[in-house]
Amino acid sequence: MTKQITFEDFTKVDLRVGTIIEVSDFPEAHNPTYKLTIDFGKLGIKKSSAQITTLYSKEELLNRQIVAVVNFPEKQIATFMSECLVMGAISGNDVILLKPEQKVENGSTVS
Repeated sequence: MTKQITFEDFTKVDLRVGTIIEVSDFPEAHNPTYKLTIDFGKLGIKKSSAQITTLYSKEELLNRQIVAVVNFPEKQIATFMSECLVMGAISGNDVILLKPEQKVENGSTVS
């Protein structure tokens, strides 16, 4: 386990559900990566990159709901500006995306 945080610390993290509406290759990244465009409903459209090419094809990702942190500052990754962090569980060297069990409205909070 890593360092403990308070419940107040946790409430600062804005986790939301969004739907991937566009997926493209990101050849400028150091490791195989996709560029993702994600619809968060009333929060708008945000972009992210994800090293998930070994388990997911672009076709599998399109229209898939995911969970992401939407209140981090933007981060430059190679030639791309990432606006959110898509959440996943690490299994070996792979990332398994987190998603709601049932379809929910884009922008729904995760608690």
